[in-house]
Amino acid sequence: MQNNSSSGGSNPYGAAASTYGTNAQKNSGDPRETEARVLLKAANMMQDLQKTWNPDDHERLDEVLKYNRQIWMIFFDTALENKDGDRPLDLRNNIVNLANFVFKRSIDILSEPASSKLDALITINRDIAAGLMSNPGAVAGTPAATTSTTTTSA
Repeated sequence: MQNNSSSGGSNPYGAAASTYGTNAQKNSGDPRETEARVLLKAANMMQDLQKTWNPDDHERLDEVLKYNRQIWMIFFDTALENKDGDRPLDLRNNIVNLANFVFKRSIDILSEPASSKLDALITINRDIAAGLMSNPGAVAGTPAATTSTTTTSA
C-alpha cells in the first residue's frame, strides 16, 4: 500500500479531518456559551428528576448527579491548574468552593435522597450559566434577579 501523505497525493482521511476542523471552528461558538449550555443541560436533567421523583431509582439519581459532578470536576481542575491564566485568584477560589459544595451536596443526596436537595444544585448551575452566556435572559426559568453573583460566595 502506498503512503500518499509524503507523495503529495490526496489523503481522504486528511481531507475529512481538515473539513471537520474547519467546520468545528466555524460552528463551535464561544467556549463560555458551551459551558453554559452544559450547565443548563445538567440543571434540566436534575429538574426532570425532581418532576418524576422516585427515591428508589438509585440508578437514575446516580446518573444525573454523576453528569453534574463531571462538569464541576472540569471546572474544579481548570481552576486549580490554571494558576497563571487570565482568571483572578478570587474567581478561581469561588469556582473551587462552588465545586466542593456541589460534590458534598451530591454525596448528601445520594446518601439520603430527597428531591428538594436538588434545588441548590439547579440554582447554582442556572446562575453560573446565566453569567457565562452573552444573553443571560436566554436561561429558561432563571429570573433576572438570580443572575447575580451571589452564589459565588457559597
